[in-house]
Amino acid sequence: MYESGVSTGYSQPTLDSLGTPLSEVTFCVVDLETTGLAADACGITEIGAVKVKGGKVLGEFSTLVNPGEPIDPRVTRLTGITDEMVADAPGVEAVLPMFLEFASGCTLVAHNAGFDIGFLRHACELCDTRWPRPPVIDTVVLARRLTERSEIPNRRLGTLARLFGSPVTPNHRALDDARATVTVLHGLIERASGHGVVTDADLAEFCRAIPSELQRRKRHLADGLPHAPGVYIFRDADDRALYIGVSVDVAARVRSYFSAAEQRRRLRDMIASAERVEVVECAHRLEAGVAELRLISGGKPPYNRAQKHPEHRSWVRLTDEPYPRLTISRKPPRPGEPRLGPSSGTQAQAAIDAIEEALPIRRCKTRLSPKRTSPSCILGEIGRCPEPCRHEVSVEQYARIAAETARAMDDPAPVAEAVTGRLAELAGAERFEAAAAKRDELTAFLSLAASTQRLRRLVDAGEIIAAGRAPSGGWEVAVIRHGLLAGAVRTPPRVDPMPLIGQTRRTSRAVEPAGDVLDAAHAAEASLLLQWLARPEVRLVSVESEWSCRLDGAERWRDHLNPG
Repeated sequence: MYESGVSTGYSQPTLDSLGTPLSEVTFCVVDLETTGLAADACGITEIGAVKVKGGKVLGEFSTLVNPGEPIDPRVTRLTGITDEMVADAPGVEAVLPMFLEFASGCTLVAHNAGFDIGFLRHACELCDTRWPRPPVIDTVVLARRLTERSEIPNRRLGTLARLFGSPVTPNHRALDDARATVTVLHGLIERASGHGVVTDADLAEFCRAIPSELQRRKRHLADGLPHAPGVYIFRDADDRALYIGVSVDVAARVRSYFSAAEQRRRLRDMIASAERVEVVECAHRLEAGVAELRLISGGKPPYNRAQKHPEHRSWVRLTDEPYPRLTISRKPPRPGEPRLGPSSGTQAQAAIDAIEEALPIRRCKTRLSPKRTSPSCILGEIGRCPEPCRHEVSVEQYARIAAETARAMDDPAPVAEAVTGRLAELAGAERFEAAAAKRDELTAFLSLAASTQRLRRLVDAGEIIAAGRAPSGGWEVAVIRHGLLAGAVRTPPRVDPMPLIGQTRRTSRAVEPAGDVLDAAHAAEASLLLQWLARPEVRLVSVESEWSCRLDGAERWRDHLNPG
């Protein structure tokens, strides 16, 4: 079944706005043989796949499949696969999990991908298996963009395999056809690099229609830009920032806006107004990502959507009144104030629902007075609220409930234990929809608590100096102070990095000490830094104080709730 023992696990986290260089992307090139053309009426007879990365084959997958139905003689004449050959082969219900494991974490590639992916999706439905929704690249679409009728008469696999010099001739057998498609893929990627396609995001965008006349006329805006990491800013005639983006290769990325890669309507409109492109060069990918965050949140360019309004993120807090309640607020918390966030309003409300399920904090939005009573509600009548509205608890007694709620924002155990118990009750009563809703609320709470704890611990750690291996050698170094990037440098290959790291530390900007994130913009930058610090190639150089998270913190509870 497997011709190589190489396997691919969970892919490392990336800076999404930058994309992953194509040399670091693992592709799974797949081909199927079937009993016919309709996925919902025919069966799979053979699966062949080749896993490649950086031009090297990592592993191969090949198996016949018993389709559970006779093979049409016309199909047999085309593929050579007979009923006798598949009689003792495993069924799709046995083969599919093995293939999905082999392809896990990969970008799927197929020639005429709609056919192969359609059969795989239908197989998932038949086997009651979730389709993992991987990125998909169709070499037919790429070939239409990157080859001319003058050089080849059609875009069939055999024609393209000859064009790109495939050592394997396609023969309607799955593994050989997948091997030939690998050669075609590499040939097309090499051509696409001349159009500014250098990352997986570029490649996905490139599979679109031809550029407009306007895009062709504006291509000169990309002239003379550096092939280096940085931020690019499209500006109009009045020098206003229209759109801000980031790339590890600014020149290549900006060129892609004037090619087949760019078909988004709003960015075509942006290009119509653009008169020049300004570039802020950066030491490496991380510094570029941070610079983009700061410039977008500060300038709010009209054609950017993501990251433009961090101030719209939500916080879960306790109200400041004699009988506090949980609320969602966009106002940043005071230093040391108990809170969760920032997050989306939907996640914040789900987290509140989980806490209120576990603890007797009041839920009504009425501002209660310790001097006069207010009408009670149904929750009080059924014993789900201590009824401070009727002064059933004193201000002092209720303050202990509020304090317990505040502690739960840092120590999720009481909430996790209580809601888990409630889940068991609902499941035992076969109230599965209600149990699923409570599980979603608990997951939202634990995810938000985990994020809050990670951010707080990073900021409280003070200065952290870390370095990640640069793709072309040397180190990408970051000086992080209280959750903000204070300095960055890339050291040359084959040179002792420590002197340059020491110099960068001395010249990095000062950051006021903080024990927690100050606002949503600070949280966004700290989250980006945490994402980079989690990459397996990043190494810690020094940590000023202690940087850790509790063993019994929210992440442990979340992982327990969602194993694997």
